[in-house]
Amino acid sequence: MSPESPNGRLSGDAILAIDKAHIWHPYAAVNSAAPLFPVKRAEGCEIILHDGRRLLDGMSSWWSAIHGYNHPRLNAAATQQIADFSHVMFGGFTHEPAARLAKYLVNLSPEGLQKVFFSDSGSVSIEVAMKLALQYWLARGDKSKQRFLSFRHAYHGDTFKAMSVCDPDTGMHSHFAGALDEQIFCAAPACAFTENWDEHFIEELKNTLHAQHTEIAAILIEPIVQGAGGMRFYSPHYLKRLRELCDTYNVLLIADEIATGLGRSGKLFACEHAGIAPDILCMGKTLTAGYLTLAATLCTDEIATTICSASPGVFMHGPTYMGNALACAVACANIELLLESDWQAGIKRIEQQLERGLAPARALASVADVRVLGAIGVIELHDPVDLNAIQPRFVDQGIWLRPFGKLVYMMPPYIMNDEQLAFLCGRTIEVLQTQ
Repeated sequence: MSPESPNGRLSGDAILAIDKAHIWHPYAAVNSAAPLFPVKRAEGCEIILHDGRRLLDGMSSWWSAIHGYNHPRLNAAATQQIADFSHVMFGGFTHEPAARLAKYLVNLSPEGLQKVFFSDSGSVSIEVAMKLALQYWLARGDKSKQRFLSFRHAYHGDTFKAMSVCDPDTGMHSHFAGALDEQIFCAAPACAFTENWDEHFIEELKNTLHAQHTEIAAILIEPIVQGAGGMRFYSPHYLKRLRELCDTYNVLLIADEIATGLGRSGKLFACEHAGIAPDILCMGKTLTAGYLTLAATLCTDEIATTICSASPGVFMHGPTYMGNALACAVACANIELLLESDWQAGIKRIEQQLERGLAPARALASVADVRVLGAIGVIELHDPVDLNAIQPRFVDQGIWLRPFGKLVYMMPPYIMNDEQLAFLCGRTIEVLQTQ
């Protein structure tokens, strides 16, 4: 027992001291002056700090904790699986949690996706998808298809292949110039979700595919919702036309449903808004409802059998914790919990409450736009926020949000009730009124 930890537990101050000395946080400098808030417990939609303050979580822990925290069904699934085994290597073994989860994903995902490759995180699921696309074309004897087409304002992850298809200006290209593969980019879909369709919205993409399709292995897109790249919602018709163009020009379509999978947009998968199926689909975030890290990449039988019919006869990837039994067991319980509920009505309820609760923000001089889709609410400001200044103010108001750039947004747990949603929206606007 260390001197900082009476009764075997660290105090809030001890946690902060160790953190300051040793821990590196995401997108943060070491020895940063950014405020940190030690968490002692979380339950329902609330995060409880060491100092006793309770914060209503508007972020679902980066969009993952869709059933809130400490859910008895999910706790029970984890406890039961731990009693059997937490993990065995996936090379040479299989097990019930992985089999059940794979069957759920195949049955629930857009038609035609029959093979499931498990990995550790959303970024890795994108790496897997891109590697699948490259190995597929190599297996077909086409060595010219080595590049990927992506969209401006896109975000697909932080690993190297994933970084290469993120926005070329606001992404990481400038920091890693010369180290990242040079991909092909088109303008982000400019047609709003409910906007009348006009073919000019997709003209640049059509021209790019016409000119360069022979070198493009696949197109990556976040269906309907561009997430961390700006929380933009675009027309389902764009996605439908994209699917048609991929078929016309013999290019694979990769759908990044890491943020939108399992109901966030109002459909189980955002691809359903357009009635299309991708060739490859990536999932993460919501898969275990925030309990454990797990991701999945789904593909068609044709892609899988083509890859395995050519040298080296296998897909060249295999994470150590692939198919982790504990994560798969929780993911199965998560999906069962979601499907047993009237989740579509629940998402519609959240959408209506966010529309009502965020509407007053439109009158603020600092606000450029307010938009809502499913269980996603976005306030776009004219100027970027100062995160270090605004986050403590949200905490003082009893809410947890993590703005970035010009965006103050919320993706609440699906279990958040109307009173809590009203509190979340109202306190957000109170902070912005003095922004």
